[in-house]
Amino acid sequence: MKKGVIKLENVWKTYKMGNVEVNALQGLSLNVSEGEFLAIMGPSGSGKSPAVNMIGCLDIPTRGRITLDSHDISKLSESELAQIRGRKIGFIFQQFNLILTLTALENVMLPMIFQGVEEKKRTETATRLLELVELGDRINHKPTELSGGQQQRVAIARALANNPEVIIADEPTGNLDSKTGTNVLDFLQKLHKKEGKTIIMVTHDANLSKIAERVEFLKDGAIVKSLNSHRR
Repeated sequence: MKKGVIKLENVWKTYKMGNVEVNALQGLSLNVSEGEFLAIMGPSGSGKSPAVNMIGCLDIPTRGRITLDSHDISKLSESELAQIRGRKIGFIFQQFNLILTLTALENVMLPMIFQGVEEKKRTETATRLLELVELGDRINHKPTELSGGQQQRVAIARALANNPEVIIADEPTGNLDSKTGTNVLDFLQKLHKKEGKTIIMVTHDANLSKIAERVEFLKDGAIVKSLNSHRR
């Protein structure tokens, strides 16, 4: 039986908008197992972004419990959360979120700086990862000198910089053409099947969800339906 990596138990997230309280998450419960490929789906306003923030240790719940590798992270400080994120979780964003003044190599090296990795190892690891995503000839190019697909591959390499257990991909093909998007998804599948990475992909596209082992459907900040691959 695979061990649990991330567990959300009755998680609520409430935001105050003036005198009004808005419940972005309403009792969200979710178990993510080691080596799983999970897709989270839902329309705009369903709570996907707040859910990602909780799963990725970017935020803490208003109430409820979140455990990562059996450690309760619900009440940690921002600096403690940042350390856990840096070691355990890699993020791939729809907007790429690359730093425009840095080269591809420097962008990939950045997460390792925050974990105190020495410069020689940072350079070696970043170079290897860029070669892995077939950008070995673009390591000194800045994001503005790269295509959208190349920028997303830099973002994937950056997500792998600290060899995280979990990769969170938030609409990873949203800004890409269909061919480039397919290549990105193929790479995520390779990370899952060959490297054993736990992949959590957030999407509104039903076609993308077909590559996942399990799909959780969100509505009004809670899971309303689950599908496993053997049932589809």
